[in-house]
Amino acid sequence: MKTLTTSAHIEPDTRCRVTLFADRTNPFVSLRIEGDSIEIALLASPGTSHSLRTLAAAATEAAGALDALMTEGVTA
Repeated sequence: MKTLTTSAHIEPDTRCRVTLFADRTNPFVSLRIEGDSIEIALLASPGTSHSLRTLAAAATEAAGALDALMTEGVTA
């Protein structure tokens, strides 16, 4: 992964969009995470599907942790 550090808050209305760019010499997929004032684009080339699945698993784990916080009545 190329290095970049950024921070953004995920809000309830955060949108995600996947776009396939297959008709290129070097095809790729764009995964966009969009909010009112920020847009993050992750570009994934063939051979990186494992990394995307790892990202998806981490996001699922984070969502579960947030659900557990709400179930326990803990709020920030």
